[in-house]
Amino acid sequence: MTRTYTQSGRADSKVATRARILDAAKDLFLEKAFEDVTLASIAKAAGVSHQTVLNHFESKAGVVVGVTELFAEQATAARYTAAPGDVEGAVGALVGDYEHMGDANVRWATAGDRFPELATQMDVARAGHRTWLATMFGAALPTDPARREHILDALHAATDVYVWKLLRRDLRRSRAETETTMADLVVGVLRGIAP
Repeated sequence: MTRTYTQSGRADSKVATRARILDAAKDLFLEKAFEDVTLASIAKAAGVSHQTVLNHFESKAGVVVGVTELFAEQATAARYTAAPGDVEGAVGALVGDYEHMGDANVRWATAGDRFPELATQMDVARAGHRTWLATMFGAALPTDPARREHILDALHAATDVYVWKLLRRDLRRSRAETETTMADLVVGVLRGIAP
């Protein structure tokens, strides 16, 4: 019985250490450029050794995969609070997610050309966004596959993180103004579906 408890205790400790490393890495990636976050800085922020980070993730690429999974979980939880078909609710949920992770998303997307591990994860994120769009607006999408893909492309463009960045960071619009503009873009795309 003691042996089982000890093994269970070690497993719990390992899971807790992994979670602490991921939380520290997530916070660093939210604050800094990808290339400025090192395994050493992650280890320091997590209160573990550099070797402990390597033992859990093998490399920075391994940490990136873990962090993007964490980001994806948070994004899913935030975005799917809206009801399908509710444009304002969907855009509000999306902008709320961007308010939290948008700056990091933009930094990662622009760094993807230089870092293959990021490019792969950004492809996964784009696919997740497209799935969300199909869930939120699927009832309004055309049934013709080519037309459906075209409309999903337009919705993706209207709701991309770069649109949020343009409005919030570059043009310095308020969150409410940003949500209104993005919702107008979505409505425009959806109205364009009618023959």
